[in-house]
Amino acid sequence: MQLDDDTRMIQETVAKFVDRELIPIENDVLKARSHGGEGPGPNETQSERLRKVSRELGLWGLDAPVELGGQDLPAVTIAAVKEEMGRSCVNFTLPPDSPNLRMLAAVGTEPQKQRYLKPYIEGRMTSAIAISEPGAGGDPAGMKTRAVLQGGQWVINGRKIWISNAKNADFVIVMARVGEGERRGGITSFIVDKGTPGFIIEREIPMVGGARTYEIVFDDCRIPEDSVLGVVGQGYAPMQLRLLTRRLEMGSTSIGIARRALEMMCEHAKQRETFGVRLADRQAIQWWIADTATRIHACRLMVHDAAEKTDRGEDVRHEASMIKVFATEMAYDACDHAMQTLGALGMTVELPLNALWQKARIMRMYEGPSEVHRQTIARRVLGR
Repeated sequence: MQLDDDTRMIQETVAKFVDRELIPIENDVLKARSHGGEGPGPNETQSERLRKVSRELGLWGLDAPVELGGQDLPAVTIAAVKEEMGRSCVNFTLPPDSPNLRMLAAVGTEPQKQRYLKPYIEGRMTSAIAISEPGAGGDPAGMKTRAVLQGGQWVINGRKIWISNAKNADFVIVMARVGEGERRGGITSFIVDKGTPGFIIEREIPMVGGARTYEIVFDDCRIPEDSVLGVVGQGYAPMQLRLLTRRLEMGSTSIGIARRALEMMCEHAKQRETFGVRLADRQAIQWWIADTATRIHACRLMVHDAAEKTDRGEDVRHEASMIKVFATEMAYDACDHAMQTLGALGMTVELPLNALWQKARIMRMYEGPSEVHRQTIARRVLGR
């Protein structure tokens, strides 16, 4: 697998950023979380520094449109970036968050791009997306939230759940059904600004890993007619573009998590002795190390292949589903084996390993659980 010089240079820059800026604050971030903080994420002061340093290094808007101030880097380069970022347990995203960006860039009107996408790329706005509903999580086509056009305004009624960043987002992309169509029929995306009457954050839901998601209620939430993102009734494809982007990112992030777990496993195995024998000389540990290294290599090839196809404009939904399953389960297993190798030390929440393990666990669920993706993969292979 060959990376061009530009990609290698950017990957090296991101690797140094992770080593010099993220990993050194992991202990502080994990300590804050153990005292009730939301995390593992940096505090306000740490976030300001990370944003400042990453901007100075030219690590903003990496895959954003050039005409709006981004760099529009290819998917192969973004994959290398996400792999390096995955090595740290500190939850920090190089602005902006790519999946919602892709959706806005693909189907947003010029006024929408100027109002939302440009400040989003510049780091002046944050966003969230509301897809899942009670009873319609892994199957978004079953959503029941509806939007009706009345007197030049869209009126949204319904309920969304498991929404990340809803509390802090300046705007939310909301998926709702227009008309009486079943399944995918009528699904439309809307942009809802923070503070819009009828947009109610009903409750905060603590999640594995210290993260927070939210349940949102739309009670006669009225938004302007031009708040439609894309075409009425044709929101399923842009939504899938957003999910596809995230799934490929998760593949790269999982490689970074597994690399860090493997590094910690090897370091401990070479130092620790039990009954006069180093753990590194025990076959069980050697097999965990060998299997993890092999799966990392295979996963990187899978991600690189999908990224190259993406850059050529090919449809990679099939590959993205396979990556989503293979990568997240690989990262989870790598962390689990590392924790087992470290013994009691591996059970502590003081190490970044525990936070990485929890991150890998939750990644097996969001953006489509492994079981749903396996079903989708099988159907494609069977020609159904």
